[in-house]
Amino acid sequence: MPSYDFRCNACGRRFVLTYKTYAEYDAAEHTCPHCHSADLTRLISRVAIAKSAHWGAGSGNDPAFLDELEHSDPRALGRLLREVTEESGEDLGPEFDEVVTRLERGEDPEKIEADLPDVPLGASDDGSTGGDL
Repeated sequence: MPSYDFRCNACGRRFVLTYKTYAEYDAAEHTCPHCHSADLTRLISRVAIAKSAHWGAGSGNDPAFLDELEHSDPRALGRLLREVTEESGEDLGPEFDEVVTRLERGEDPEKIEADLPDVPLGASDDGSTGGDL
């Protein structure tokens, strides 16, 4: 069921509206359940990411694997990052792939970080961050 977080601009309260379908959401006249105002701001809420059965039973939850990470094994970190990105299906770009590949080869994370361009996290190639969030 889709649910949406709102803040009422009239009374200032936050609330969640839940609908059975997306079509129901599209057709609804959204109003504050407290003061019945239609002057609302839709808020960005946290999202949950479902993990596959493979991830749930995989190395990410294995205490021995986490122990490897704790002892600064760059190969283990590289394997974890590779697994997480494959599970998510997201393409994080060539720089990320290069970092993961270098970690998987056992390179020192501090050396890898020093080799990276000095661009803010989430910035595009020209250094811009795409505006304010």
